[in-house]
Amino acid sequence: MPRKTLASLFLLTCLFASTLQAAVEVRDVRLWSGPDSTRVVLDLSRPVEHRLFSLQNPSRVVIDLSATRLAMPLTDLPAGAGAIRSVRGANRPDGAARLVLDLDAMTNARSFLVPPKGRYGHRLIVELDRQRRTVQRATIRADEGSRDLVIAVDAGHGGEDPGAVGRNGTYEKDVVLAIARRLAAQIDREPGMRAALTRNGDYFLSLQQRVERAREHGADLFISIHADAFNNPKARGSSVYVLSPKGATDEAARWLAARENAADLVGGVSLDDKDDLLASVLLDLSQNASIGASLDAGDFVLNRLGAVNRLHKSTVQQAGFVVLKAPDIPSILVETAFISHHEEERLLRQPGYQEKLATALMSGLREYFYANPPPGTWVAQHRARGGMPREIVIARGDTLSGIASQYNVSVPVLRRHNNLKNDKIRVGQVIAIPGG
Repeated sequence: MPRKTLASLFLLTCLFASTLQAAVEVRDVRLWSGPDSTRVVLDLSRPVEHRLFSLQNPSRVVIDLSATRLAMPLTDLPAGAGAIRSVRGANRPDGAARLVLDLDAMTNARSFLVPPKGRYGHRLIVELDRQRRTVQRATIRADEGSRDLVIAVDAGHGGEDPGAVGRNGTYEKDVVLAIARRLAAQIDREPGMRAALTRNGDYFLSLQQRVERAREHGADLFISIHADAFNNPKARGSSVYVLSPKGATDEAARWLAARENAADLVGGVSLDDKDDLLASVLLDLSQNASIGASLDAGDFVLNRLGAVNRLHKSTVQQAGFVVLKAPDIPSILVETAFISHHEEERLLRQPGYQEKLATALMSGLREYFYANPPPGTWVAQHRARGGMPREIVIARGDTLSGIASQYNVSVPVLRRHNNLKNDKIRVGQVIAIPGG
């Protein structure tokens, strides 16, 4: 064979080997399913060029990946979940790879690449959204002619986003969901109140989706539950955050820029037909009222959290968390404890401690709403008739005489109602209020 031909073959072989070496690897395919959406996660060796399209009869979504190969055995592709009945895949002769998602119904599909973060590398994420849920408005009590208070309880993180991870492998997403469920159960047992969990399982929600779900339920308050982490393992304690003025300014600019296409309302008034000045004034009024109410609610909650855990910050903090940016819903974010602290991680795993945290949160929320009942609610009517919260968690600085004065009962009645031998009370103790 001529040397020229051999050199050409060698060059082609090198180019082919280089192409194979340059191919992106799909190392794993994972599914996360929620009530309204299904998320497909492709773990990649590096970013990939891809094309996403839908087909009908039968319904399916196709993902074509350029210069890519499926590195795992095709038998290891996940079974169906959520809107997906099955997942099929193949490495094509042209060096591309294809994944086919067989669906039980047509969905809205979108995709985006995510850079490495934490334990995860490069990822391609495909989200399949079902048709939006019917909006659930606040319940009206026919017998009272008033509505329930609605509290949106948001368990942070979820699905492929574990949040912070403790030294013993505790996932933030798991403990905060457990606390959120316990808090929701206590809210639902409270007369005139109803809970709306943003997520009730291990699936991912975007920050905007969490706020949207609160708004869909007509929430009077949004509480997002987290477990803090820090590189200093000695950091510990509970904190409460509300939106900062800087965060409010940034969010106001975003709303004003997108108001023509926004279906969101501010205090029940649409922004899409207002000039810049009027829209800005309406937004400022709504945000200022929301931040003020958030600070008040945060004070009550932080005070009761101090009965269960030491406080990392003794006052309500302000930050630009996206999840707190709804201008029409008072919103607080609670860092229940530091999952990076060995003792607090141990406590966060205990059902009894989770219940104590939920009780403290419930106590703070109850006190806030009885002090600031929204008009037209069962709590507002009950409060006007002299009704008061049924129980509180004792915080530092509380005295039995002070509680008796606050709730307009005598100290002897309060003692008898709680089977107390004297006036001594301890931090964390639950005191029932007679007649509430």
